[in-house]
Amino acid sequence: MGVESRQWREPHVGGAGALGSLSVTAWIIIACVAVFVVDGFLAPRMVPLGISVDPGVDINEIRGKQVVLTEPVSQTIVERLPNGRLAERTMPSMGGDAPIVLAGTQTQVGTISYQLMPLLNSWLYFSTAKALIVEQPFMGWTGLEFWRIVGFQFVHADVNHLIFNMLGLFFFGGVIESYLGKKRYLAFYLLCGIFGALLYLALNLGGWALALLKLPSIPGLLFNDPTTPLVGASAGIFGIMFAAARLAPNTEVLLFFFIPMRLRTLAILLLAYAIWTIVSAGNNAGGEAAHLGGAIAGWYFIGNTHHLHGFFDFLGRIDPTSRSGAARRAQRRTPDNAEIDRILAKIQADGIGSLTRSERETLSRASRDA
Repeated sequence: MGVESRQWREPHVGGAGALGSLSVTAWIIIACVAVFVVDGFLAPRMVPLGISVDPGVDINEIRGKQVVLTEPVSQTIVERLPNGRLAERTMPSMGGDAPIVLAGTQTQVGTISYQLMPLLNSWLYFSTAKALIVEQPFMGWTGLEFWRIVGFQFVHADVNHLIFNMLGLFFFGGVIESYLGKKRYLAFYLLCGIFGALLYLALNLGGWALALLKLPSIPGLLFNDPTTPLVGASAGIFGIMFAAARLAPNTEVLLFFFIPMRLRTLAILLLAYAIWTIVSAGNNAGGEAAHLGGAIAGWYFIGNTHHLHGFFDFLGRIDPTSRSGAARRAQRRTPDNAEIDRILAKIQADGIGSLTRSERETLSRASRDA
């Protein structure tokens, strides 16, 4: 069925009241901008990323020994004041490498790389090492921070990254939200981002495994350090764009605001660029892997929208609009016939005054449903 003959507003669970009068697209934009702005007022933190063992050091020999993880030192610069005098000023470190030394002996056994990161960003970014259980040298076991698979979709590297993503969400999000309805659209957006993170995880895990086993590399896998952060809403936005391309392939869009082309053509170009970047291990191959995962999810879920209901069903009691929640409420509203018979028999034997409050409510509910 062509897009021209389809109803853009299908019946959906939740309605406008579920998320207020604003669109879900608007709420996502507000959330991303708010996180970025708030992060600008919070003190950044030094985040430890890659860890390496120095050549000649046997990790088994020092396992269990206490080590000191140092941080990059602040930089001191000399500047000339307006009156011509020189003054020293201390600049906080923006990251870099720092030695790992054995406590007491001060013998260097490794190197740890740091990145100065905004506070919320440091709590929400996604990486292979944060998603899986990983034993890092000198730091022990880390990982299983599941919230990051959603949280990374709301943090951005810089203002240009934020603006570009929000423009894409603004131009394409409304079409898909109108088609799906608010609740299914929110599930759709989050799932596209999640699938982007999962494809990145799978490709990075494959490359990491080959590197550990010292096997030949395979084009298409990601060989970057598993601690490399992944941030941004672009995986979900790619899902939205590819869904729009499936619904309305002949819609004309302006690439870079002045090059006209069909939406289907734009989607094919973006897909080809993502695949080429991943296979050739180009710049931002990890980001393009997330884009590709989001695009695949968007293309699939827009053609199989019935799967979107299940995203909220697993929440159980938390989501009152889920199908499982509706089933529970219906079950509570409709008392079992055997229970009604028991209550009626109790009234006949002992009188209505013998009923408990719960039994009275059950009888009242049964009479309303009759």
